[in-house]
Amino acid sequence: MSLDTARLAPMANSIRALSMDAVQAANSGHPGMPMGMADVATVLFSQFLKFDPAAPKWADRDRFVLSAGHGSMLIYSLLHLTGYASPTMDDIRNFRQLHSPCAGHPENTEIPGVECTTGPLGQGLAMAVGMAIAERHLNAVFGNDLVDHKTWVVAGDGCLMEGINHEAIGLAGNLKLGNLNVLWDDNNITIDGDTSLSTCEDIPARFRATGWHVTSCDGHDFADIARALAEAAADPRPSLVACHTVIGKGAPNKAGSHSVHGAPLGADEIAATREAIGWSAPPFEIPVDILADWRSLGARGATARAEWEARLAANPDAAEFNRRMTGELPTGNGAMNAYLATLVADQPKVATRKASQMALEAITAALPDLVGGSADLTGSNLTNTKSTPPLTADDYSGRHLYYGIREFGMAAAMNGMALHGGIIPYGGTFLVFADYCRNAIRLSALQHQRVVYVMTHDSIGLGEDGPTHQPIEHVMSLRAMPNVLMFRPADAIETAEAWALALKQADRPSVLALSRQNLPPVRTDADFKTARGAYRLKSAEAARQVVIVATGSEVEIALASAAALETDGIGTDVVSMPCAELFDEQDAAYRADVLPVDTLKVSIEAGVTHGWQKYVGDGLTIGIDRFGASAPAEQLYEYFGLTAEAIVPQIKARLG
Repeated sequence: MSLDTARLAPMANSIRALSMDAVQAANSGHPGMPMGMADVATVLFSQFLKFDPAAPKWADRDRFVLSAGHGSMLIYSLLHLTGYASPTMDDIRNFRQLHSPCAGHPENTEIPGVECTTGPLGQGLAMAVGMAIAERHLNAVFGNDLVDHKTWVVAGDGCLMEGINHEAIGLAGNLKLGNLNVLWDDNNITIDGDTSLSTCEDIPARFRATGWHVTSCDGHDFADIARALAEAAADPRPSLVACHTVIGKGAPNKAGSHSVHGAPLGADEIAATREAIGWSAPPFEIPVDILADWRSLGARGATARAEWEARLAANPDAAEFNRRMTGELPTGNGAMNAYLATLVADQPKVATRKASQMALEAITAALPDLVGGSADLTGSNLTNTKSTPPLTADDYSGRHLYYGIREFGMAAAMNGMALHGGIIPYGGTFLVFADYCRNAIRLSALQHQRVVYVMTHDSIGLGEDGPTHQPIEHVMSLRAMPNVLMFRPADAIETAEAWALALKQADRPSVLALSRQNLPPVRTDADFKTARGAYRLKSAEAARQVVIVATGSEVEIALASAAALETDGIGTDVVSMPCAELFDEQDAAYRADVLPVDTLKVSIEAGVTHGWQKYVGDGLTIGIDRFGASAPAEQLYEYFGLTAEAIVPQIKARLG
């Protein structure tokens, strides 16, 4: 479509009308942003964005990310107007209502045209950085014929204030992601009022300082918007376009004020807005000619997709490309089975962080989809392998990212990579810094994305770094998060099994909590017992009276405690529980067999005891319900009573 203002203005006004009417019907929502960015969005979709409503998952489509997710009616309007099957007009009428896919903030699991779930400000932009990384990596692997698209982001003042924005744009600038363009809704308004209340930052200067191209436009002048977007699209650097807009544009009495940010306009202001913008159609009705202009954009996308599909069909790498983009794992487990066989034979005594790297050596050689990284702790997390050279601005084909000290940015970028498709991302930091990643881990789970978090130094076993670095509440708090698998393996075999299981989880993330200290082997088989979540590692020799449940580095302590109890004729099972969530998914008969009711059940874990009552009932919960201390690991385990010598008397006393 040519830049015909006479046609573009009514198209933009249709966004304004739908947005204000839907928010009014719901009696909640944010009409100001979609009304203010309607002109920019209309130019973007009509002149620049590569998309096909008939194929929302077309691999080489441009990605459109609404980082300012509170303005969700912008994307719902755009998807409906351009002809996506969802949302329907009935869905929009039921905006923010139970079972409507038009949730208060966009959710990728509800509507195929929504690339990612946004709302927590700043994370949409940070996920877009991951999408842009994925595009560049896959372009380097498969070439321009199959992968050559851009990522466009609409971000507000709040997105650019959030700390994660600093992390994300620094990463994007260093990687020179010229396929990434951020359209800043520069309206100088937040919920509290004018942005001058809370900031005097020179945002364009900050972006320039991190290696971005920066331009600006009048966000209500179609020609100027098109000029700025063309400039951004052509520049080899990531681009920020400061779109100077008026929040609530079109509302004669509320436009430009914070009152239009997060509340319905009200019936009187809506009537005045209709008159001001010349919109006479009833609520939730779009005039036929305006809708036809919007729907015509889909035909352009269909042509581009057909041409791409022809190139794909002729490409010798088509099968591998399709496999990666659909997220299917290669058939066969030869590499993992061979690696497990060596573990059974060699019985290595290694830290599980080292065991993770050993497993990754085998897995990354066999699975090119895996792209790893670390938040400046590569030598500690051990996330790199011989098959994962650095991914840099000079070589996007690499498979290991140096994220710098940007844990939150790393986690969000990994979500973006997973959402883009074609990549299975994993990244490392210390477990205690899971708190920095936490909201992005939550979005991994909420978005049903296969992301693997390699969290090392998982307990007081890290030693002298002390309580600032020693996780106490972290393992249990991550277990509390829905749709997350929390693995805490006890040895090299459990670690390898955890990796294999994490990679099979196509619709949920996994966290691997790994030790700094060396751990002895506790398994002599490779029967994938970790898949059960918990299993009987040692059976009672005398009549069973006690079941000790332990995870990770405390499994060896459980075995030592059981051996001491057996010498006194107290039959004791030891249950290793590398993944409580998988255990919870087993049938009731299996769970009852592993944790029989007629026994004293004891949990041992070097973390908070809160939560273990679910498994041991009124039994013993042995752990650490305070912060740690700075000392060598062996001294700390003794100090906190995590030794067989300290635990056995407690068990005997409870037995009476």
